[in-house]
Amino acid sequence: MNELKELRQKNNFTCQDMSDKLNISKPFYWQIENGRRRLSYIMAIKIAKIFNMKPDDIFYEELKNKDI
Repeated sequence: MNELKELRQKNNFTCQDMSDKLNISKPFYWQIENGRRRLSYIMAIKIAKIFNMKPDDIFYEELKNKDI
């Protein structure tokens, strides 16, 4: 989830900003960002929308370069 943290910081969002946008607690968001909580696809979609991206572009980097 390092990419998520980098993306958040690049956009000048705090963990609190993200948790407010997602309507979740700050600790819950922090756990997602640090890989301590499993990310649901629905949450991945919500996070991606904040950055005007697709979930695959943020969370599924390993799939980008594979021929699936």
